[in-house]
Amino acid sequence: MNEYASLSESRLIDRYEASAGLPAAGIRGLSTGQLLGIPVPGGWSIQQIVMHLADSDPIGSYRMKRVIAHENPKIDAYDESAFARRLGYDHQDLRTASEHFRLNRVLTAAMLRTLAADAWERAGVHEERGRLTLRQLVEIYTEHAEHHMRFLDRKREMVQAK
Repeated sequence: MNEYASLSESRLIDRYEASAGLPAAGIRGLSTGQLLGIPVPGGWSIQQIVMHLADSDPIGSYRMKRVIAHENPKIDAYDESAFARRLGYDHQDLRTASEHFRLNRVLTAAMLRTLAADAWERAGVHEERGRLTLRQLVEIYTEHAEHHMRFLDRKREMVQAK
């Protein structure tokens, strides 16, 4: 069962916003070598995870805003692996990326808190997942950050153990 389903919209927003500072905390004290290291072959580095979060979170916010503002909008998919390969993730400033993620979460949470109750049932159509309500999008992006931070924490333990 979806662990977010029992949360009120207010609690869901709180949980969404609670992850705002996690990327910055996750990279604190790590060397460049530790950030760029890939402890599990075929996986992503800590650097790539944080850059992915910094890229994907504004996309999530944009999707939420489209669902709120438009009638049944199309929600485009994107290839996160292509972003990681082609957008120079290994050469980006993680402190700036972490702050970008934090600010996006705070601003999006503030916007979500202003909505009328019926806004949470507004929906769009994702080209791969089908119909998604605003509530489902907030749940997806709340889980998305928590999911990637669990991986980041494990990778952090691995690179620090070396």
